[in-house]
Amino acid sequence: MRGLLTLRDLSTEKILELIKYAEKLKRGFRIQYPDKKIATLFFENSTRTQYSFQCALMNLGIKVVDFDTQLSSIAKGESLYDTVRTFEALGVDGVVIRHSKDEYFKELETIKIPIFNGGDGKANHPTQSLLDLMTIHEEFQKFEGLKCCIVGDISHSRVAHTNIEIMERLGMEVYISGPEEFNDHSAPYLPLDEAIEKMDIIMLLRVQFERHQEKMKISVEEYHKRYGMTVERMEKMKENAIIMHPAPINRGVEIASEVAECPKSRIYKQMTNGVYIRMAVISDSLDGNL
Repeated sequence: MRGLLTLRDLSTEKILELIKYAEKLKRGFRIQYPDKKIATLFFENSTRTQYSFQCALMNLGIKVVDFDTQLSSIAKGESLYDTVRTFEALGVDGVVIRHSKDEYFKELETIKIPIFNGGDGKANHPTQSLLDLMTIHEEFQKFEGLKCCIVGDISHSRVAHTNIEIMERLGMEVYISGPEEFNDHSAPYLPLDEAIEKMDIIMLLRVQFERHQEKMKISVEEYHKRYGMTVERMEKMKENAIIMHPAPINRGVEIASEVAECPKSRIYKQMTNGVYIRMAVISDSLDGNL
């Protein structure tokens, strides 16, 4: 299947190539595909990923076909496969899909147009991980030996699950922290205050209230006190350490509002880089390399 579904499909060499291509696009390199059109199919709410993809498409001169699930035959019971097969028949040159089902793309193996995964269930979010890696690479010019702690709702996070696998492959040391009920043991655990003083990167995760099977065992205020990035914790970080977050952020829960805007924060740079990474992925695929 063409496109990008999971980073497990890519070699570390290919991942580095895509990051360098995105950095080249960010420096002003231009490439256009004025005769192409790509549909964006978002079956879950999204701001950054959906509109980042759309901005990337427009920057590449590609026409955006914006799919509205509420006005579609999904409401009549149409399957994901038949929806995507319809767009293939209509002549689009690719589809961007976000879906709540883990590895939804396994239902689409006979689809011949490229599929770009905008996030599936709790499993994969490949372009988010690529933009995170691009942000880290711009900051440190390397991956090998860097230490990153991912903090928060690990068990519900496709961002955490994708990042842990690829960061370890690139030679980074990855740890997790946060409430025990969110710990799925996918990486070594560190108490947050220990991690704060040792890590090069603190990556915070949104507490995903809408995904919880059970309610949090502590209040929002207690979560912020015990596991949030407060100003006091930020001040204890290493001099060159940075703070990341895939967003949307819960200000006053996993991160204090002042910290989200502080000099160590790379949250908005991540959003900017998301456009260039998605341009790189789409362009590489349309050129037949992905």
